[in-house]
Amino acid sequence: MLAMVAAGATLAMAARHPTADIRVLTHQTGDPAPRRFQAAIEVGLVGVRLLYTWTARPAG
Repeated sequence: MLAMVAAGATLAMAARHPTADIRVLTHQTGDPAPRRFQAAIEVGLVGVRLLYTWTARPAG
């Protein structure tokens, strides 16, 4: 019985948990090096990843 519980716990830890992947891409298409902010938070069984990009130079 203990071996089954240990095997189940091992499988639960090995399985990927749901993660929200949020990307807000506001940089200009021709920008070769856009600025970016990237963060990730993982809390227990849920994770959130955030990527935000923008163009630092003025258009024109």
